[in-house]
Amino acid sequence: MAAPVLVVVAHGSRDPRHAATVHALVERVRSLRPGLRVETGFLDFNVPSVPAVLESLAADGVRDVVALPLLLTRAFHAKADIPAVLRAAPARLRIRQAEVLGPSPLLLAALERRLYEAGLTPADKSSTGVVLASAGATDPEAGAVIADIAREWWRTGWCAVRPAFASASLPRTEDAVRELRALGCERVAVAPYVLAPGFLPDRIARGAAGADVLADVLGPAPEVARLLLRRYDEASRPALTALGA
Repeated sequence: MAAPVLVVVAHGSRDPRHAATVHALVERVRSLRPGLRVETGFLDFNVPSVPAVLESLAADGVRDVVALPLLLTRAFHAKADIPAVLRAAPARLRIRQAEVLGPSPLLLAALERRLYEAGLTPADKSSTGVVLASAGATDPEAGAVIADIAREWWRTGWCAVRPAFASASLPRTEDAVRELRALGCERVAVAPYVLAPGFLPDRIARGAAGADVLADVLGPAPEVARLLLRRYDEASRPALTALGA
């Protein structure tokens, strides 16, 4: 039987860089698993919408779908928006919602990749303080996860790692940069814990003005693409078992 179709559910943005980055990531996923059908749907601002993608799959005769939230934390979109959209899908579709991407060691590897691409080296870790700058969320669970990730990442050898948020929570990126300066770190780097460019990532970049290094967004990093497939496999395994795979 055919494997479930992977539907990547992205937030969407008025910023055209957002959709372009999402599509680049999805293309990397396709390149890693050529036999897998992968579609992309957006919750807002961009097309195709998630409902339109699901309607099209149902019209094609697809039965099994894994809907994968392109999100780093379990906040409102993962807990409310996406389940509501999936509940309204055509009845013929059997849909499993995969877990969000984070936290994961693969994301830490992608963050370090971006920092090294921005000019740091592994030898710089012990003298560099890092701001783990996320978009922010009103959900306290999401904020606590970011703080946990910062502590875990610090244990890998960085001088210090401080979480920061572009919205909803404090501290802001610029505040964390100042804190790391005061702590005595030889250099300060900002690592955006975001998947694609947009309004809040731009706010992070402005807050990084006092840092020595600003990494790029995670985007289509190979580790992120591998993580998408891992979440897909985790979610589709029961469906594949039921199909006799």
